[in-house]
Amino acid sequence: MSQKTAKYRKDYQAPDFTIHSVDLTFELDPSQTRVTNTMVVERQGSHQRPLVLDGEGLQLIQVSLDDKTLNGDDYSVNDQQLVVSTDKDRFTLTIINDINPSQNKALEGLYLAENTYCTQCEAEGFRRITFYLDRPDVLARFTTTIIGDKSQYPYLLSNGNLIKTEQCGDKHVAVWQDPYPKPSYLFALVAGDFDVLRDSFTTREGRDVKLELFVDKGNLDRSEHAMTSLKNAMKWDEERFGLVYDLDIYMVVAVDFFNMGAMENKGLNVFNAKYVLANPATATDQDFLNIESVIGHEYFHNWTGNRITCRDWFQLSLKEGLTVFRDQEFSSDLGSRAVNRIQDVKIIRSHQFTEDAGPMAHPIRPDKVLEMNNFYTVTVYNKGAEVIRMLHTLLGEAGFQRGMQLYVERHDGQAVTCEDFVAAMEAANEQDFSQFRRWYSQAGTPQVEADVDFDQDKQQLNIALRQTTPATPGQSEKLPFHIPVKISAVTPSGQVITLNEGLLHLQKEQQQFVINGDFSAKLQAGEQPVVSLFDNFSAPVKVSRKISANDLRTLMAHAPDPVSRWDASQQLFGELIHQAIAQQTTVKLDQQTISACRQLLTSDADPALIALALTPPGAATLADNYDEIPVEQLRHNLKQLKKQLAQALKDDVMARYQQLTATLKAHDYQLQGDDISQRQLRNTLLSYLAEINDDAAWFESVYEQADNMTDTLAVLQAVTWTEHSVAEELLNRFDQQWQGEKLVMDKWFQTQALADNDATVARIETLMQHADFSLDNPNRVYSLLAAFTQNLAQFHRADGAGYRLIGGVIQTLNDSNPQVASRLLSAFMSWKRYDAHRQALMKQQLEELSALPNLASDLQEKVENSLAA
Repeated sequence: MSQKTAKYRKDYQAPDFTIHSVDLTFELDPSQTRVTNTMVVERQGSHQRPLVLDGEGLQLIQVSLDDKTLNGDDYSVNDQQLVVSTDKDRFTLTIINDINPSQNKALEGLYLAENTYCTQCEAEGFRRITFYLDRPDVLARFTTTIIGDKSQYPYLLSNGNLIKTEQCGDKHVAVWQDPYPKPSYLFALVAGDFDVLRDSFTTREGRDVKLELFVDKGNLDRSEHAMTSLKNAMKWDEERFGLVYDLDIYMVVAVDFFNMGAMENKGLNVFNAKYVLANPATATDQDFLNIESVIGHEYFHNWTGNRITCRDWFQLSLKEGLTVFRDQEFSSDLGSRAVNRIQDVKIIRSHQFTEDAGPMAHPIRPDKVLEMNNFYTVTVYNKGAEVIRMLHTLLGEAGFQRGMQLYVERHDGQAVTCEDFVAAMEAANEQDFSQFRRWYSQAGTPQVEADVDFDQDKQQLNIALRQTTPATPGQSEKLPFHIPVKISAVTPSGQVITLNEGLLHLQKEQQQFVINGDFSAKLQAGEQPVVSLFDNFSAPVKVSRKISANDLRTLMAHAPDPVSRWDASQQLFGELIHQAIAQQTTVKLDQQTISACRQLLTSDADPALIALALTPPGAATLADNYDEIPVEQLRHNLKQLKKQLAQALKDDVMARYQQLTATLKAHDYQLQGDDISQRQLRNTLLSYLAEINDDAAWFESVYEQADNMTDTLAVLQAVTWTEHSVAEELLNRFDQQWQGEKLVMDKWFQTQALADNDATVARIETLMQHADFSLDNPNRVYSLLAAFTQNLAQFHRADGAGYRLIGGVIQTLNDSNPQVASRLLSAFMSWKRYDAHRQALMKQQLEELSALPNLASDLQEKVENSLAA
């Protein structure tokens, strides 16, 4: 595979040519699909430069310009480009080329997997289909003709509206036309034999839109939830954002072989089957919620990504950060806002902060790109969403919607930049966000030191804040960010104190804030208010603050913001572990914390919030606080903390567990808020019971009585992760029951990959030979091998077995699917944050990859940056 050179955002230039329309004809064949590409091309400007088209892995057959077949003197071609020389300013160019879909294991461009043709063109996959200006700022109207075998591929699908069908003997033809100009990355083609769920949606304008959901044969009973989610998303986008769907049909196709979660191709979304297929027997509550979120996300792209798209790939967060924010709001409006927000925060803390501290740290709008696939990151997506959320916090809902409306009015049908989005927010609200723009240009996680003091005489709160941001690759100096700080306060007994300011604007390196409120009316003589900072995680920052355990326990019980209640519990647990590691002792729960946990467990708070608050922070979140990550100490103390809490609360845990069981068993499984919340707490308590209850028969009976996958998997995980005596029996039962149901088996693979015991590496090597595992399928790789890289103690085994296992897989995938290989490689990128012995072992794997003669560009960039760090 060819090595790429870096591109820089500062070097952006508009294309020399644009393409007005594209007529594509596909004659489908597994090994020799012929693509005929007819484009109306127009020169931009007065230059006389040749037309340079992107192409990769294509067999060129013929090139014609205005119906004249060109010879070798009129064009040149290599493995990356087709260069056509012409002095014409407007012309029709026809290119005929062949491709081999069955050998396309990278799953980019057009590929054939399990007898289904499918495309994935974002970011630069269209060049694997035909020669083209494969960049997002070239928008053209596409007409697509597909010719395929009628019996094998009864459904021939592409973007837009179906305008013609035709029978040709054993073959048939479908012609699709997309009336809206789009970049090539939004092109889609699917051909196969499916079961189809059909429905319709009437827009607020009174138009009936056909909805079609295509799934593998036999899976129709698992598609209803996705269809319901789609209709909910269409309705929500009309009501919350005033955005209406614009085609006659909206199609979703579920495929098992797909590198990403889903793809928003105009009118024809291609989905990884895991984000479509679900019923209670095969999917967990979280699966259902994930499907709702991803269905919403891809639908919302119709306006924030498709109708308004990116000028260049450096602007990826323009569509992804904004659309993640929109899908987060969709999930929060339909479900529990607090629980959804906590899940968002956990992703930032466990993954994005780590990325910010690593060798590939980048702003949400990167300045340099070698391989664009490497920038589909939690920084671009999730931190990008946090930046949008901060704008929402600063402007409020009404102001944000004014900005959105102006953004759409100004830029519908255009390829634009992050700057254009911020400018619309400014203009619609008469604001100046010059400083706020630093969130787009500066990498790294700001660190805020906070000092909170209460003046008893003046009855005033004094808050001193100081912000710093560590150096990141290519950015040694950082200017202050505009950081919104939401605050609240309660009395020691939990009464809410009304403050005259609930939102602080930290814009300098250091600032002092004086806050007034009804302190004298609420506080008893000598009492201090208990202050909560960064309510609702109002900015993606790390906070350093001296706060007593008593105050944290008060916030855990009484903070007005539920996210802050959860965060107080995380700080309590985290501090206990950090103290134990610093003192080289074993963590020990104090009675006050046990009492606070008991009070929370027996309270009438949202059961899901209780479950989250009683779950200590994960190893990845805790590891982020160390320059040198103490693998064994984190592992030991996390296990001890959970076991001690289980032992201290065993009677309360069992009582609440039994009460929840009785409530849930009183009716059949329901996918609705209260039941989901109760199951979440019940299964969290089950994981605690597995720490201290060695009654194999009891856990076996719980497994047998489970009538849904949420509860089944909870038992399986609880016994597997505690190395319970019944674990192997239940793992075998699950395997026998679900073999062949690949998405269900992914849960089985993942459960074993995350088990923290010394047999895990050997077990994974065995599981790679399982009939349901394949290195060719990204879902299998993610469920077993990517999951394993999140297993801190076992991936980072001192003998290097975890490194060798994943390093070998990366080398194999480098030749077949480098995009998936690159995702696995991320686990090695923090190698300098471990002890010298582990550093040497990880560096060895990176150096072996670096020495490969055919290292793919997806890996090249990460390997080089990691070794240079």
